[in-house]
Amino acid sequence: MKNTPHIAVLDDEPDITELLANYLQGHGFRVSQVHEGRALMALMETDPVDLVLLDLGLPGEDGFTIARRMRESWRCGLIIVTGRGDAVDKVVGLEVGADDYVTKPFDLRELVARVKAVLRRLMP
Repeated sequence: MKNTPHIAVLDDEPDITELLANYLQGHGFRVSQVHEGRALMALMETDPVDLVLLDLGLPGEDGFTIARRMRESWRCGLIIVTGRGDAVDKVVGLEVGADDYVTKPFDLRELVARVKAVLRRLMP
C-alpha cells in the first residue's frame, strides 16, 4: 500500500462521486471517480486502488457482478455504498466479498471512519 491510499468511487451519479471525492481528498486520500464497471476494471489495470466504494444500482452491469469480478482478480478493500437497504442485499453484498456495506443516505464522517477501518485491516 502506498503512503497515500488510492480510493476509487464507482457510482453512476457524478454528483455523488464528486461529493465523495472532494470529502475523501480533504481527508488525505487520492481518489479516482468512475461511473461504470468497465472504467473501474481499466483503472485497476493501470493504477491499482487500495479500496473501492461501489454503488449497486448501476445501469448495465449490476454492482454485485462488479464486486465478484473484483474479488476474482484484485485484493483491495471494498465498501458497498448504495440506496439498497434490504437485508437480503446486505447479506449478498457481504457474501460476494464486500468488507462493509453502507446505505444511502449516510454520514460522511462515518463513511471515512469505515474507510479507515477497512484500510487498517488491509495493511501488512
